[in-house]
Parts: sequence; structure tokens; C-alpha cells
Amino acid sequence: MTDTPENRVTVSERAAKRIAKILSNEAEGSMLRVSVEGGGCSGLQYKYDVVESNEDDDFVIENPGAIVLIDTVSLQYMEGSEIDFVDDLIGQSFQINNPNAVAGCGCGTSFTI
Repeated sequence: MTDTPENRVTVSERAAKRIAKILSNEAEGSMLRVSVEGGGCSGLQYKYDVVESNEDDDFVIENPGAIVLIDTVSLQYMEGSEIDFVDDLIGQSFQINNPNAVAGCGCGTSFTI
């Protein structure tokens, strides 16, 4: 899929470093797939999987050592988002700053559009 301003999803430097660290412990060529599925407190939730291959229509974000894949259906919900990694007093987690979300749960893993 072509990267355009309308569908751009970015990965923060912190998230790229953490993804690279995670993938360094996986099989050569592994990538992180981020998807959106039904569920969670608010109706939609993010899912993270380590995969070894991509689909032809995946949106691909490449950083040194950290490749992120997003399928076309999930991309509709994530347009304009930034994938970040937060390390604070309550723990470590990936957080997606999604401008399309109108509500979310307290833990930041589910949202409503």
C-alpha cells in the first residue's frame, strides 16, 4: 500500500527502539503486525503480533531493525496515528495516539470511533 498523508501512521523513536529490541529476539526477518479488532471495553482494540511474512496489501513502516505492518482494514481506523512506547510508573506499553478515537478505556488498549 502506498504511503500518503491521508493514511500515514508513524512510529515514534522510542517505539522503534523497543520494536527493534523485541524483534532481535525473534527469527530473522520478523516484523510487528499491528491490527484493530472488535473487543475491549470501548468496542475496538489493538492487537500486536510478531510475524515472519507480510501480505501484498499491507501498509509497511520501516525503521532500522523495526518493521511494522498494518492491514488495510485496520489502517482505516488508524489513519493519522502515532505508535509510541511509554515507560512510566504504572508500567511499559505500546500506546497508539489515534486522532480518530472519540473515546477510550483507562488502560489505553481499546477505543471507539
